[in-house]
Amino acid sequence: MKVVASISILSLLLANDVLAFTPSSIISSSHHRISTSIRAEVLDASVDATPAKIVPNEDLLKENTADAKVDEKWQIKVAEKKQDEAMAEVKIEEVVEAKITDPKLRVQTGRYDETEMSIAVPFLKRPSKLDGTHAGDIGFDPLGLSESNDMYTMMEAEIRHSRLAMLAVIGWPLSELLAPNFMLQGSNHLAPSVLNGFNPLSFLVTAAIFGGIGFLEYTTALRPTQSTPIGKKHAEDMKDVWNYGVPGDYNFDPLGWYSAFGDDAAGRKAMRELEVAHGRGAMMGITYFALWEYLTGHPIVENNLLFEPNLLVPLLGAAYLSFGFFFDIKSSDQYLLQVELNSEGDMRLTRLKNFFRYAAKDAGAKAGLAKEKADVVYEFAKDAREKYDDATERYTAYTMRNIE
Repeated sequence: MKVVASISILSLLLANDVLAFTPSSIISSSHHRISTSIRAEVLDASVDATPAKIVPNEDLLKENTADAKVDEKWQIKVAEKKQDEAMAEVKIEEVVEAKITDPKLRVQTGRYDETEMSIAVPFLKRPSKLDGTHAGDIGFDPLGLSESNDMYTMMEAEIRHSRLAMLAVIGWPLSELLAPNFMLQGSNHLAPSVLNGFNPLSFLVTAAIFGGIGFLEYTTALRPTQSTPIGKKHAEDMKDVWNYGVPGDYNFDPLGWYSAFGDDAAGRKAMRELEVAHGRGAMMGITYFALWEYLTGHPIVENNLLFEPNLLVPLLGAAYLSFGFFFDIKSSDQYLLQVELNSEGDMRLTRLKNFFRYAAKDAGAKAGLAKEKADVVYEFAKDAREKYDDATERYTAYTMRNIE
């Protein structure tokens, strides 16, 4: 009897422990039945003085088996849910990684990391900070200024000087062509400048222009622009580079040209590359204007093919554009400049050859037809001439008959 009672009490304890791992929906229905049944058996065993044989309850066993199956299905669903969540996290990580490495979504760093020598100066090593990340970076820093100065500040200064130079390189010759003589300097009518000098009126006008530009510089230079519409795009584009956005950002694009090459990180960087390249050319051009007029004393527009009506400059421009349609200029470790026919140029040359060949055939066929028509006209003219001569002779003979 004591053994049976002990077994029953132990079963009761084990049943309660098993219920701790059973879903809450099952506990409420089965816990009461199991506990009641076991308690009844314990009481019967304690009352009965003789050992009794425990007979399993078939209905209870079926219910427990069904509950175990439900619990197994529930555990399978939980495991599947955890697996789906893990797969979703992996996919999110892959998407984030793709966004970081996609040049259309982020500006990529270290374009020239594997290049030891400078692209602009092939006999010098590439400066360590000029790795091709920023627009206009071709590894040109022979004085090592990028090592001892702040990169953002230097880039800001360059782009602002570039924009001023692009305005000046247009305004300088236009002033000499269109401005009244009292605004120009000397008998040769030179543009007012530091080297050419100023008269009082031109000095006041120049001071007012540079005063306005200086005020703009003071209010916009080295200021955060991440809160503006274009600044937000720059912050996202440059997120893998730094937190400063893009130097020279005025949030000024009234014509929408900034996205001409694509409204993404790669397109905006391409437009900045174009702006920096034109700005550097303009800075060299305006320096040439000032030195030329200072040394020669003659205006830049005098006897200059660029400002005199002629056919040479348009022909040179057309040749330059045509060259770009067919050929690419490349540099390598072995050759400084190498001209190669690109795939589009090869296709264009093939089209031109076919055009001229068909045009020649068509011209030959038209020339033969024109010759046939010309022969018909010639024969008609010849016959008309003969008839005219015959009529003239007969008229002459008729006229002379009366005189004879």
